[in-house]
Amino acid sequence: MQTYNKINIAIPRHFVKQMNKETKLRIRNITAKAALKFGSEIWIMKKREEQRLEAAQMKFLRHLLGITKLDKEKNQCIREKTGAQNIIKGEKKYQKKWLQHVQRMDTNRIPKQTLQYRPKGRRNIGRPKKTWRDQLHFEDQGTGNTPKPS
Repeated sequence: MQTYNKINIAIPRHFVKQMNKETKLRIRNITAKAALKFGSEIWIMKKREEQRLEAAQMKFLRHLLGITKLDKEKNQCIREKTGAQNIIKGEKKYQKKWLQHVQRMDTNRIPKQTLQYRPKGRRNIGRPKKTWRDQLHFEDQGTGNTPKPS
């Protein structure tokens, strides 16, 4: 997340007037999105992290178009102007693809073993922490695409 923010800040700063908006957007899609996707397959996205990711994306897109928050432009309108999609939806789709990929793996592969692992013994007192599997199950409850229990 920090790398994503640093790249989003560096692109407009270093390429202020030398490139058009489409080129800046392409550079962002290549560098910043790649940095964001690295390791994000198994993130447990809490509401706060989703808000921070969306805020970072919108900050970059607003700066790219020269729009300030005082202009009161809606996020959806800004995304339509730039052709960008919601970063949270993209991440969730990426995580679902990763789950399907892991489910197709052989059982001797480490990611598949990690997905199937169930710890033995007693848990600590209190509410259990949300797991990656729980997050995917919760998101898919409305669509009926629940991941298969392994």
